[in-house]
Amino acid sequence: MREVDVLGVRVEMPTNQPIVLLRERDGGRYLPIWIGAAEAAAITYAQQGVVPPRPLTHDLMRDLLKVLGHELTEVRIVALKDSVFHAALIIDGKSEVSSRASDAIALALRTGAKVLVEPSILDEAAIVVSSEEDDEVERFKEFLDHVSAEDFEGEPGDAPDQPDQPDLPDRPD
Repeated sequence: MREVDVLGVRVEMPTNQPIVLLRERDGGRYLPIWIGAAEAAAITYAQQGVVPPRPLTHDLMRDLLKVLGHELTEVRIVALKDSVFHAALIIDGKSEVSSRASDAIALALRTGAKVLVEPSILDEAAIVVSSEEDDEVERFKEFLDHVSAEDFEGEPGDAPDQPDQPDLPDRPD
């Protein structure tokens, strides 16, 4: 398993489809995962440290684990089937619960758990970023500093108000 960092969420244009971008910690590959708007907001809230007045689903899951005396030790992205990423929540280092990748990432961000990806998934779906494209990634990080979860809360098809964003390399087929 390879550890990855969660760089953040952006909206791919012109489809307005949110993606979460993961970066291989000890390598130069980036893994884009297309996700839903609600999951994009949940990930963005966690990265920005937003505390809602009432717990959202991922906050509730974190709180339940804590109250029951358990710990989310890591999240594993374990499969890519028909362009859908599958994940597993590893609880107390031994129990495994199936999860969507976006939910697993949102929960990992709330608990401080590691995010790991099967090397074969990185081989299949990750993007290798050249030095020129690395500038795009830096601009993407700058964009992430200015985006908020509210940017993902419009009606489907509505384009959120946002600063110029870098184009990511094309999605692998």
